[in-house]
Amino acid sequence: MAFAAYLADLHTEASCPICLDYLRDPITTDCGHNFCRSCIQQCWVDLQDIFPCPVCLQQCSNGSLKRNTQLCNMTDIVKQLPITRSKRKLQEEKPLCEKHNQTMALFCAKDLELLCPQCRISSNHQDHHLMSIEEAATSHRRKLKKYIEPLRKHVGDAENGLEMAVSKLVELKCKVENQNSELHSEFQQFVHFLAKEREAIHVRLLNEEEDVLKKLIENKIQISDHTSTLKNLLSEITEKCVQADLDLLTGIGSIRNRYELLKNPTVFSYELEREHCCLPPQYFGLQNMINTFQVNLILDPETAHPDLIISEDRKTVIYKMMNPNCPQSAREFNVYPSALSSEGFDSGRHFGQVEVRGRGEWSLGVCKESFPRNVITSPSPNNGCWQIELWTSEFATWESVNLSRIGVFMDCELGEVSFYNLNNRSLLYTSTVTSVEKLIPYFSIGPSSNSLAISIVRNE
Repeated sequence: MAFAAYLADLHTEASCPICLDYLRDPITTDCGHNFCRSCIQQCWVDLQDIFPCPVCLQQCSNGSLKRNTQLCNMTDIVKQLPITRSKRKLQEEKPLCEKHNQTMALFCAKDLELLCPQCRISSNHQDHHLMSIEEAATSHRRKLKKYIEPLRKHVGDAENGLEMAVSKLVELKCKVENQNSELHSEFQQFVHFLAKEREAIHVRLLNEEEDVLKKLIENKIQISDHTSTLKNLLSEITEKCVQADLDLLTGIGSIRNRYELLKNPTVFSYELEREHCCLPPQYFGLQNMINTFQVNLILDPETAHPDLIISEDRKTVIYKMMNPNCPQSAREFNVYPSALSSEGFDSGRHFGQVEVRGRGEWSLGVCKESFPRNVITSPSPNNGCWQIELWTSEFATWESVNLSRIGVFMDCELGEVSFYNLNNRSLLYTSTVTSVEKLIPYFSIGPSSNSLAISIVRNE
């Protein structure tokens, strides 16, 4: 039994994996498998660049096929060996027609079915184009090979679609995380404001309580003194009533005058002022505030320092050293490299946004209309300018680098100007504005900021 099995394995090894017959003119591929030269060439017809091994699908080189002379000689020897019964039976077994029990030898090109000779004369296939198994296999192998490139393209498109779907999932997660972060920041600001508002209301209530308490105590003392006066007068009059006539009339004028001049003190009444927690607009959501109060600002070239260049759309300002002898305008800054917006505000609420790109010193904020433009004095609230000032460099901290989009909120109703870091949706700080004049957005770039630009932007 073992000998028969070994002999069957030897016949198998000498057979082509494609045609299952003895190897004819055997060749060996790069991956080490052996095929009939005609079989492997037929499998690779119309293929370009990529030649997969029919057994392991490893890519092979069409030009590296070499004739295996030793295997050819061994196959000739194996052919002389007796074939085992099971091997012979396996070779003789071919698919049989279920209807006629005959070997399948034909193929119907219309119905794509294997047929036996008896099926050929069947009424179902009389008018159909029939071909041999070999011819049909060659034809359909060619057609299948034409499917390869389109399928590869479909696979590539599907993989790209999958990559986009995964990217969308990551994008969704990032957006949700960003919104959560923004909401957390806004809630933190809201909690901070409520704590400050509660403390302010508490202080006002304590002051009001102290003031009312003082007045109540004074009123109590007045009523107490008046009560004592009444009791003394009552006692004196009671004694006079029982005295002799002469004694009764002695000093009667004083008693009558004191009685007629009596005036009851008024009991002090009070009503506590009803305190309310009034939320400014910025605590109803930063995005809502932007959408509601956003203004479309443009720069005023007539106010720009000679070393500042304003873009044609009047949205961007950069620094560039100019000729010091250039004629100057009475409205322009000639000390600090600054420029103003063309529009100012003396009422309402207004929100502006800017982007800062590059490295260097910059500042922005608001100033009152009478802010001096040709005086050597640092911009500050004392002279009517409320701003933030930063220096961005390659050695700056992450927080400074991240501070590239700034929001400026001018609340003329409350007399405040607030600055926001729009990259992380956080409040930088709020300053009280003490001015009855018109407030004008203010922009400034330092002399060492050749690569820095400030641009006015707007949410669409």
